[in-house]
Amino acid sequence: MKKLLILLAAAIASQGAAEACTNFIVTKGASTDGSVMVTYAADSHALYGALYHTPGGKHKAGTTLPIYEWDTGRYLTAIPQPAITWSTIGNMNCHSLVIGETTYGGREELTDPTGKIDYGSLIYVTLQRATTAREAISTIVELANTQGYASEGESFSIADPDEAWIMELIGKGFEDDGQGGNARKGIVWVARRIPDGYVSGHANQARITTFPKDDPENCLYAPDVISFAREMGYFEGADDDFSFADAYCPADFGTVRGCDARVWAFFHRVADGMDEYRDYAMGYDLKKRMPLWVKPRAKVSPKELFDCMRDHYEGTPMDMTSDLGAGGHACPYRWRPMEFEVDGVKYLNERATATQQTGFWFVAQARPNVTRDMGILWFGVDDAATSCLTPIYCSASEVPECFREDNGSMLDYSPTSAFWLFNRVTNFAYMRYDMMSADIRKAVDAWENNKAEVQIPLADMEAAKLPAKKRVRYLTDYSVRTAQQLFDRWSKLDKYLLLKYIDGNVKSEHASVLEYLDGPGSAAHFVENGNGRDIPGNIQFPGYNEKWKRAVAADNGEVLKVIKQ
Repeated sequence: MKKLLILLAAAIASQGAAEACTNFIVTKGASTDGSVMVTYAADSHALYGALYHTPGGKHKAGTTLPIYEWDTGRYLTAIPQPAITWSTIGNMNCHSLVIGETTYGGREELTDPTGKIDYGSLIYVTLQRATTAREAISTIVELANTQGYASEGESFSIADPDEAWIMELIGKGFEDDGQGGNARKGIVWVARRIPDGYVSGHANQARITTFPKDDPENCLYAPDVISFAREMGYFEGADDDFSFADAYCPADFGTVRGCDARVWAFFHRVADGMDEYRDYAMGYDLKKRMPLWVKPRAKVSPKELFDCMRDHYEGTPMDMTSDLGAGGHACPYRWRPMEFEVDGVKYLNERATATQQTGFWFVAQARPNVTRDMGILWFGVDDAATSCLTPIYCSASEVPECFREDNGSMLDYSPTSAFWLFNRVTNFAYMRYDMMSADIRKAVDAWENNKAEVQIPLADMEAAKLPAKKRVRYLTDYSVRTAQQLFDRWSKLDKYLLLKYIDGNVKSEHASVLEYLDGPGSAAHFVENGNGRDIPGNIQFPGYNEKWKRAVAADNGEVLKVIKQ
């Protein structure tokens, strides 16, 4: 066991910022409203949470597009623009095409130092050029093979209103062609269509193992995906036994416990029978591999999927709220690094779906029974567990001020930035998580349920009456206005939490947090001492949880013990 823990800690500690993302996928037959849904959490300690927007347009022959590496900003190349490109908002375009990603790394020798297009650019350039999931797969392959792939092994979620795919790819390394170029330029890859009625996911570990070779409706792949693995010595055996993940990204304890476990937690929440794979998820039995997709016990609603992104392994042996590391207030976070050492033995900190270093996250809905410009990108910034999603229609032509890319940065605080506002609220909540997160969650649920169940249906009806250009204007105005309303509401929540929880105390209230947010937010919300001078009355001192008190007593009880006189 000690050896396994050491392996996990080393594996997780070696992962870079770009490798810490989570995607869950729900097909239309598995969702309550018939939409195809994709989630994505962009988890990086250096990423500033903002909403990206690129307008569509027509381009003259000879026009080029500069390519900058998404993670570093490094200039890579310029590529020819097609005659027409599509408008994009975040990771969705105006045709309801969605692309998410997680980096799995894979074999280090397959990185191409001469590659000119990185994984982030593949996403956003493809969204500008493709209209369907299948077109997106073809576009990614063409771009990577033409320009050379500049990143590590990558898993993509690719979806449109009809279908959802997982695509996994990796470069081929470098071999001098004698002219200063790379004889191995390009990628090996495989893409599998998720059967309708099923859910899937990936989280920084390659997930596609064996795959059908003669079913182009449901499986696409590079012609040399197997032969290249043979050439490199990664695989021996019959073609039918070839596993992409085992060849190009072999699983070990660290990649399963730190990565695949997040997918297992999602499956465990929505499907039956997943206890069978618990030992796999914990890294104890790698032979009991988890399936690529599962059928949920019931159809998954958008709100349920939102909440799956807020998971900390609650109710499982990896529950981050229940051990001593959660402190005296059940905080489900472990500050980095991902390992620690005691008496020469290394131990791990769990890596759950919800995490403190999220830059932005979303749940995208490619929806049926509406025009394709009415897909919804439910968008949020910072930690998913204590932040809130707001609906952005996929054809929106403007970005709300609070989500604008140049409104602040990781090195520049902005009082009008949603990223900084949500971080203010969340970082305060980490201090007394068991109490503050409950108030935050009430605010989250009230907002998201109201928008999903009441406001979006009304906006849909109004938009459906309009011709295309006016519809886009209406949907843009709705998206911008709603996001700014959320910003204002969270500003009020920020003040409420400070008022209620200052200095480790808890002020008594006449009503709940929702009444404070929906009302004037005055001092009258809190209980005062009866003298009419805004002095609080009935202040509570809840202290710490029982596990923490016992731990403190065991650690320093002889010094802290109260002596009876």
